[in-house]
Amino acid sequence: MSWLTATLRSYPEIAIFLSLGVGYWVGGKSFRGFSLGAVTATLLAAIAIGQFGIVISSNVKSVFFLMFLFAVGYGVGPQFVRGIAKDGLPQALFSVVQCVLCLAAPYVAAKVAGYDVGSAAGLFAGSQTISASMGLATDAINRVGLPAEQAKALLDAMPTAYAVTYIFGTIGSALILAMLGPKLLNIDLVAACKEYEATLGGTSELGGAGQAWHQFELRAYRVAEHGRAAGMTVAQAEALEPAGARLFIERIRRGGTIQEAKVDDVLQPGDVVAISGRRELLVELLGGGVATEVDDAELLAVPIEGVDVYVTSKEVDGKTLQELAQLPAGRGVFLRKIKRGATETQIPILPSTKLHRGDTLTLVGRTQDTSAAAKVLGVLDRPTDAADMAFVGLAITLGALIGALVLHVGAIPLTLSTAGGALIAGIVFGWLRAIHPTFGRIPAPTIWFMNSVGLNVFIAVVGISAGPGFVAGLQKLGVSLFLWGIFATTVPLIIGMYVAKYVFKFHPALLLGICAGARTTTAALGMICDAAKSQVPGLGYTVTYAVGNTLLTIWGMVIVMLLT
Repeated sequence: MSWLTATLRSYPEIAIFLSLGVGYWVGGKSFRGFSLGAVTATLLAAIAIGQFGIVISSNVKSVFFLMFLFAVGYGVGPQFVRGIAKDGLPQALFSVVQCVLCLAAPYVAAKVAGYDVGSAAGLFAGSQTISASMGLATDAINRVGLPAEQAKALLDAMPTAYAVTYIFGTIGSALILAMLGPKLLNIDLVAACKEYEATLGGTSELGGAGQAWHQFELRAYRVAEHGRAAGMTVAQAEALEPAGARLFIERIRRGGTIQEAKVDDVLQPGDVVAISGRRELLVELLGGGVATEVDDAELLAVPIEGVDVYVTSKEVDGKTLQELAQLPAGRGVFLRKIKRGATETQIPILPSTKLHRGDTLTLVGRTQDTSAAAKVLGVLDRPTDAADMAFVGLAITLGALIGALVLHVGAIPLTLSTAGGALIAGIVFGWLRAIHPTFGRIPAPTIWFMNSVGLNVFIAVVGISAGPGFVAGLQKLGVSLFLWGIFATTVPLIIGMYVAKYVFKFHPALLLGICAGARTTTAALGMICDAAKSQVPGLGYTVTYAVGNTLLTIWGMVIVMLLT
């Protein structure tokens, strides 16, 4: 043990990786649906390792925290700007109200309980489950100008308060929104979601990725001599099905020749046609006696792909799926999934669902059809291992330089800090990337690394540095701090739900998803969608998440300013 202690003190980088390894491993375990998560588990592991008295340069956590904040801003940028500027404005305004409540409750708790600034910042971060706020709180405390020992005592108190209040902050917020919320507001969540889907013309969708059942298929049928399609053009034959059925003739075998189908080609008796569409519609063709299915491997040897398309076009922004399906580029293309926002919230595929710039669509169809659709919608977002690191480095530099500027109002210094500047830079450049995706390509795995590992390295350094004072702080504040954490988590959510219903008058199907987004609690959204038996609540999550994630992070600096 003495050898291990000496080694960790001599090589503190080992302690960081040990904290990450233990944190991710423990955080990935769950018991009856509950998991600590990587952040909390890493913090607890780092605090334990910190008992060895390991000293780590503060520059390490600063570098990784800037990287993390930029990634957060980059991800929420498109939704943040859209929410402020367009139809999401009421949701964005509600998110501001909810965030003010989330700041007020911990502030009141800290004042009444008499907590120091460090404990108050940790109470806020844990009760609102916004780990990133501790970085801005750290910067704010360091700028106050306190003696080194006093500043260190405050910084050491912060992770203690965070760890004590975080567990209920996570579990409690999910239970309050998903289970208590519908009862308090008298909402039948399942019925509300069905009603909302009905107003958009939606129906339930079965199947999914990884199943043997495929939603879209390509099958071969022979045109009967006296069949109703004989003598018709391809366009006329495709129009035989009810509106919205969307069956497409992709290829035609005539005699020994195979040709790509054109809308003005005339079908002849004996032709074998390759038809693409939803499985149930293709089955109806066979079962209803409309056509005879044949086995023609050569005809069906068509390059089919599922690709992600990043929506950037102004022309399609705000249009419904029903409107887009009528465009020539929509022929032969089927939509499997819509993802929106930093958390890649899955949006229901309904006729009246509107697309927005920044959405990611998963399209299915022939390669030439998906490529044609991508030109109209935006750009293909194909997997790549390369990130535009020149863009990342210069963007963080620009944001940090702006954040480093200090504006003096009287004797009060006002500044975004380098951390706040990096967050704002991420929002701005993430939005620019959404509307001009010719630069700044950061693959999803890289974003994950910057988000997850960036934050957890910061948390590991915080925990290791605070380790020696953690036990004493927990003995001093443990029980009362846990109870005040319940207060700080519960009160803003309950008040926020009533404000959302009676002041903003949000639709019951969206209301709880809106509240979850404003409090940036993804765990609550999952429970809400499970309770609703629908993905509809996710429609209200993305705009409020973008605003809430930004404001709650900045509140880490604000609560320090309020209490000093």
